[in-house]
Amino acid sequence: MFEDANPDNAAMGIIAGIFGASGQSCVAGSRALLHVDIYDEVMQKLVDRVSKIKIGDPFQDDTEMGPLATQAQLERVQKYVAIGLDEGGKLVCGGKKPEYLDKGWYFEPTIFEHHDNNSRITKEEIFGPVLSVIPFKNEEEVIQLANSTDYGLAAGIWVSDIAKAHRVAKAIRAGIVWVNTYRSISPIAAIGGSGLSGYGREGGYEAIHEYMQDKVVWINTSSEPIPDPFIMR
Repeated sequence: MFEDANPDNAAMGIIAGIFGASGQSCVAGSRALLHVDIYDEVMQKLVDRVSKIKIGDPFQDDTEMGPLATQAQLERVQKYVAIGLDEGGKLVCGGKKPEYLDKGWYFEPTIFEHHDNNSRITKEEIFGPVLSVIPFKNEEEVIQLANSTDYGLAAGIWVSDIAKAHRVAKAIRAGIVWVNTYRSISPIAAIGGSGLSGYGREGGYEAIHEYMQDKVVWINTSSEPIPDPFIMR
C-alpha cells in the first residue's frame, strides 16, 4: 500500500484479503506492506475494524468469521503465532481462541507488526487468520519485500499513480496481481502462481490446452526424388 492510496479502501481490501474464510484461502493476503507515511493511519483503521469482527457459527446471519477447518489447522495457527512472538513480532490484536467460544476450532483475527521480513510467519504459509504488517519507505524496497518469499500466487497493489501500479505489477513475482481491489475472479482469467505456489494455470484460455491433444503432420512438398540415405552429401 503506497502513500497515495485510498486508505479506507485499502484497509477494507487488506481485511477482506486475509480474514475472509478465516484466512483459509489460497490467495489470502497474509502480508500487508504499508508505506511509512500512512502506516499509523492505516494500522489504526485495521485494528479498529478487526477487533470488532464477529466470530461464531457461520450459519448465523450476524457471524462475520467462522472456524478453521480442522483441529490440526487450529494447532498449526497457534504454533505460528507462538513462533511470531518468539521471533520478536509485536502482537497487536488477537492471537488466541475466543474466550466466549469454548467449543469449535475458532481463532481470533490476528495482527502482527514486524520491522522486516525475517520472521517465519512473514515467509511461510500459515493458512489462517494471521496478518503480518511490515513498513517500507520506497518502491524499490517494497518490490524487494514482496519478492522475498518462496511463494508467489497473488498480490495486491493499492496506489493512485497508475504508472507506478504498472511498474510494480510487472516487478512482483506473482501469478495474480490486483490493483486497488483484491480477490476479484472470473472464469476467463487464469489462476496460478510462481515459485512454491505451483506451475501451470487453471481457468482462462490457458486451461483449454490441458484438454487438447496436439498432432504433428509433416508433408513433403518437394517433387525431387528422395536421395539414397547412404550416399554422403
